Amino acid sequence: MLVQDRSTPKSPKAHIRALHSLHPDRFTEPKNLDFSTWFSENLYKIVTISLLIATVAALFFLRNVADTAALVSYETQAKSLEKIEFPQINWNSVALVSDKSPYANFRSERWILVSVSNYPTDSLRKLVKIKGWQVLAIGNSKTPSDWSLKGAIFLSLEQQANLGFRVVDHLPYDSFVRKNVGYLFAIQHGAKKIFDADDRGDVIDNDLGKHFDVELIGEGARQDIILQYSHENPNRTIVNPYIHFGQRSVWPRGLPLENVGEIGHEEFYTEVFGGKQFIQQGISNGLPDVDSVFYFTRKPGLEAFDIRFDEHAPKVALPQGTMVPVNSFNTLYHSSAFWALMLPVSVSTMASDVLRGYWGQRLLWEIGGYVVVYPPTVHRYDRIESYPFSEEKDLHVNVGRLLKFLVSWRSSKHRLFEKILELSYVMAEEGFWTEKDVKFTAAWLQDLLAVGYQQPRLMSLELDRPRASIGHGDRKEFIPQKLPSVHLGVEETGVVNNEIGSLIRWRKNFGNVVLIMFCSGPVERTALEWRLLYGRIFRTVVILSEQKNADLAVEEGRLDFVYKQLLNIFSRFTSAEGFLFLQDNTILNYWNLLQADKSNLWITDKVSKSWSTVSTSGNSDWFSKQADMVKKVVSMMPVHFQVNYKETINSDQLLTVCSSDVFYIPRRFIADFTELVNLVDNLEIHHKVAIPMFFLSMDSPQNFDPVLSRMIYEENPSSTNSSTFYSDKVPAVHPWNVSSEQEFIKLIRIMAAGDLLLLELV
Repeated sequence: MLVQDRSTPKSPKAHIRALHSLHPDRFTEPKNLDFSTWFSENLYKIVTISLLIATVAALFFLRNVADTAALVSYETQAKSLEKIEFPQINWNSVALVSDKSPYANFRSERWILVSVSNYPTDSLRKLVKIKGWQVLAIGNSKTPSDWSLKGAIFLSLEQQANLGFRVVDHLPYDSFVRKNVGYLFAIQHGAKKIFDADDRGDVIDNDLGKHFDVELIGEGARQDIILQYSHENPNRTIVNPYIHFGQRSVWPRGLPLENVGEIGHEEFYTEVFGGKQFIQQGISNGLPDVDSVFYFTRKPGLEAFDIRFDEHAPKVALPQGTMVPVNSFNTLYHSSAFWALMLPVSVSTMASDVLRGYWGQRLLWEIGGYVVVYPPTVHRYDRIESYPFSEEKDLHVNVGRLLKFLVSWRSSKHRLFEKILELSYVMAEEGFWTEKDVKFTAAWLQDLLAVGYQQPRLMSLELDRPRASIGHGDRKEFIPQKLPSVHLGVEETGVVNNEIGSLIRWRKNFGNVVLIMFCSGPVERTALEWRLLYGRIFRTVVILSEQKNADLAVEEGRLDFVYKQLLNIFSRFTSAEGFLFLQDNTILNYWNLLQADKSNLWITDKVSKSWSTVSTSGNSDWFSKQADMVKKVVSMMPVHFQVNYKETINSDQLLTVCSSDVFYIPRRFIADFTELVNLVDNLEIHHKVAIPMFFLSMDSPQNFDPVLSRMIYEENPSSTNSSTFYSDKVPAVHPWNVSSEQEFIKLIRIMAAGDLLLLELV
C-alpha cells in the first residue's frame, strides 16, 4: 500500500501567492473584511434590493386595501360590457300564426292545463271527467313516448315545436315551464278561462265552480261583494292567506321567510265589488303549496301531510299595494289576465310560478284587476317526495326585495304590453331574472298577438291616488278558525294569551247581545251551568222554563207561545244590540258566529230538517187550524208586512213551520216583531208557526244572515251527546241534551276544541 508523505503545511499567504503565480488573471489579493468597508463598497446593491422589496410590499398592501373597490370596478366594467338590450317590437306587424295541428277546428272556452312527466295519474283521470272543461297535457323530455289519456289533448315535444310559437326556442326540454306552449294553444283554441293545475290534485266535488267564480260577466256570474284585506298599513306588501283560512302556523311557498312569524289575524277587513278577480288562487287541502323549509322542518317522519283549511271561510281579495303568493297548480285565470300566465325561464324551477305571480299581480293593478284567494278547491296528495332547497334559491334570496320593488315601480307607457315588456326589462336590470326572460317576454307577447289575443285596456292606478280613510262602518270583521295544525315538537308560544284574546273578542262582539234560553230539562241541575257557559260571552242570560225557580232566577214560560213573553224581555233591555233565542237542546258554538251580521235576522231557513213549507190539504186538523189563524193575522198586517210575507208564501194552503230552536232578532226589528206579536193577540198560534211567519213578514229570506245554515241538525240521530256527532266547526249542534252535572262536564270538554279556556271551568 502506498503511503502519502505528510509534508509540512504552507502558510495561507504562501499558498495564495503560489496559485497567483499560476493564474494571475483569476485571483486577486483578498480584501479586508471590515463591515464599514464592505458596506461602503456595496451600498448601491443594498439600496437597489431595498427598493425592490419595498415596491413588492407596497403592491401587496395596495391590492389588499383596494381589493373590493377593484372588484366593484371590474364588475361595473363587465356590466357595462354586458348591458341588456331592450327588445324593439313593431306590435302592428305581428302576423297571426296558422294552426296546423290536428285540433285546428276544435274550440273550448274552459281549459285545464297540466304538465306531465309520467303516465296519467288517478287525479288526472278525474280531471278529464269534469264536465265542461277540456284537459290539455303538456309533455317534456321525461314524458313517456306512448303517453295517452282518453278525453285529454296531449302535446309532445315534437308537436309543440310544430305549432310555430316563438316561445318554443326559449324553453328548456325537461321543465314544467313548457306549459307556456299550452297556454298559447288553449288561447288559440277559444279559451276564456284557464285552470292552471297539476296531476296530483283532486278537484273537490269535481266542481271548479263550487268556490271559484268561473263566470264574471253574463248569465251565471256571481258579482257579489267580496271581503278584502285592509290597505290601512301602506308598508304591508304581503299577507299569508293561510291564516285567513284557519292555518296560522303554515305558510305558502313564496312568502318571505321574515314574514313567517306574522301569525295574527286581521283586525278588520274592507270590501270590494266583485267582477274583476281575473286571477283566482285556490287553497289546497292535504299538501298545500308550502316551501322546502316548511316541508323539511315540519315533516313528521315518513307520514304524509294532510293539512285542512276552513272551507266555510269567505273568499278574500287583495287591495293594490298588497300581494299574495300565487302558484301554477290550483289557480284560475280569466281571459283579461291571460298575459300573466307567462312562466319565466331563467330562474330556479320552484321559483318560476311564484315570481310570475308577483310580476302578474303588479301588472294586474294597471287594468283595475285584483287577486282573490278562495277556500279549499283542490285536495293534493303528499307523495313523500320533496325537492331540494336549491330549486327555491331565487325565492329565499330575492323575494322580499322584489315585493318592495314591484310596489314602487311605475311606468309611463300607454299600452299594457309595453308596460309588461318594460317591467320584465327592469326586473332583469335589478337581477330578479336575466336577459333571457326579457327576450322570452318579447316572444311571449308577440305569440299572444299571433294567436288572436286582445290586450286589455289600462286603468288609472289606485296606488297613485290618495287612499280614503277607512271609517268604522267600512270595517268588516272576520275571525278565522283555528284548525288542527302542524307543530311537531315545536312549542307554540303564547297559547294562553291567544285564547284570552279570543275570549275578549267574543265578549266584545256579543257583549251587548242578550241570550234568551228556554230550558225543558231540570233547571235545578243545569241553570247555573248554562249561565256559567254562556254568561262569559253574552251581556246576560235570561232563562225561561215551564217551572219558575226564583232562587235560580229562572222565569216561568211556556214554549208553545214563548214569543209572547219575549216582548217583556225586550222592554227590560232597551239598550241591547239584539236578542238571541236558544233552546237547551241546541248547543251554540259562539266562536263560529263572529262573521254573522248582527244587524240582520238569523234563523234556520236554509236547514231543511228545521224549516219546511207544508200543504194544509190532506194534513191533520192541527195544521189546518194553524193555517187559518195565520191567514187571519196576515189579513190584518200592514201592507209592508203582508207584501213581504206573500212574496214567499203565495198560497193560503201553504204553511211554513220551523223548529225555531235558535234565532236572532236585531234591535232594528224589535218594533216590527212587537207589532206582529200584538196582531196575534189571543190566537194560539204555535211557536213553530209564529216565528217563521214573523220572520217572513219582517224581511225577505234573501236578507237573512246565512250563518246558521251550516249547523248540524238531526231530528232523530242514531247517536246523540257523542264526540262523533258534535263538531266545533259549525255554529250550532242539534239535538244535544244536558240533564245533569256529569253530562254538562262532558259537553264542556268537547266544546273546549273551540274554546280552550272552557277547560278552566271543569
